Amino acid sequence: MKIAIVVFPGSNCDIDMYEALNTVCHAEAEYVSYRTKKLDGFDAVILPGGFSYGDYLRAGAIARFAPVIPAIRKMAQDGKLVLGVCNGFQILTEMGLLPGALKRNNSLQFICETVKLQVKNNQIPFTTEYDQDQIIDIPIAHGEGNYYADDATLAELEKNNQIVFEYYQHNPNGSVKNIAGICNKEGNVLGMMPHPERAVEEVLGGTDGLPLFKSFLKLGVLA
Repeated sequence: MKIAIVVFPGSNCDIDMYEALNTVCHAEAEYVSYRTKKLDGFDAVILPGGFSYGDYLRAGAIARFAPVIPAIRKMAQDGKLVLGVCNGFQILTEMGLLPGALKRNNSLQFICETVKLQVKNNQIPFTTEYDQDQIIDIPIAHGEGNYYADDATLAELEKNNQIVFEYYQHNPNGSVKNIAGICNKEGNVLGMMPHPERAVEEVLGGTDGLPLFKSFLKLGVLA
């Protein structure tokens, strides 16, 4: 499986993602510029965390116009895997691949801590190595992680099992329904605010993010 890690101006978690995939998971991942217009040959694409274009206007609002966006959209439509983490999640909502929006945290403060998540759907390509309803510890680091969607959208998300991760016991940012991550109806596009790439080695504080990577990398072994 060949994985593209898109680097936008202001990305700062691209290296974390690269090291998690290549060094820890021994996968084949490489950096791809936001100027790239084609992603031919890649089986998956990851939009890492950071502050794309300085988060001007809204987080992810300018990045959605980057030259690489049509290629990401095509990969999603073709059923290939698309993962957006933190700022990547914000970009996925801004470009319409995932519903809803990310607002400022209720506290209006940047939050950096490890939180507990509950796995609400372990049947998509990114979560098969987790147990259903498993509680995991994953770091967060964001100022605009407050997920919002209207009642009709929330009903659709629940009906289609698109809520993948929920904050457990403590909701750090005010997200509606405690939502920490969602997927599209097909399950091949996942957006999440917590950083699984920062939880892949004990030296980092834990390995609860590792099953997410093992889940979708397993597809490459089976292909």
